[in-house]
Amino acid sequence: MSINQNYPQWAPSEPDTHTRDPRAEEFARSHPILPIPTGQDVETAPIAMTPSRGFTQLWNSVAPETRVRGNSVHLPLSVAYAERLCDAYPEADRELVLVSILLHDTGWAHVDESRILSEGFGGDWRKAAIRYEHEEQGCVVARRVLPPLGYGADFVEQVCQIIDGHDTRAVAYSLEDALVRDADRLWRFDTAGIALASSWFAMDTSTYCDRLEREIIPELLTEAGVQMARADFSRSSSLLRTEALR
Repeated sequence: MSINQNYPQWAPSEPDTHTRDPRAEEFARSHPILPIPTGQDVETAPIAMTPSRGFTQLWNSVAPETRVRGNSVHLPLSVAYAERLCDAYPEADRELVLVSILLHDTGWAHVDESRILSEGFGGDWRKAAIRYEHEEQGCVVARRVLPPLGYGADFVEQVCQIIDGHDTRAVAYSLEDALVRDADRLWRFDTAGIALASSWFAMDTSTYCDRLEREIIPELLTEAGVQMARADFSRSSSLLRTEALR
């Protein structure tokens, strides 16, 4: 059966002026092959088998920010995927990746909650003003919670550079940025992610899974991310009987 055409089309991720940023150009030169190859074995078992570890103080610092927009599900899952990506790319700054992914969506707690679903997940949602706002507010959170935990100013600014644009910028600026971007997408392929995110987009799970395979897997920047996504997609679509429930 064909995809339900009554659903609005997702806006594509398109290159923009950020492609001419020196950081984007340097990333492209450093990683000419996409998705980025890995020489490591990639863990593709269900993500529940490898929950994230550590950063307890940081989690405690942002507990209030996890009470909005499903962050109590989204953030722990994304961090767990980020740990696997760091294992696959040991040359990346692991702490920078994990702190950035842990904080990347905390800004949703500091925007107008009534606009999150109506603007952030409808129409041309990739360019919605509220998505820029949540990135900006996420940087505010990072600058508030990280210095008291002993993180220096340079590290905090690196975190903010990743948070700023993680949804609204079409290109990565560094390997760490790329790993955060993939982790932010990979959680969608887990059954819990499908259940939560399909409701945000007001889609049935079969249509949502179709779009994950067709539109999100091609956006992944790492070979490891693609392997994880395909493994999760196969398990989740089978479990949810998407071949029948259409």
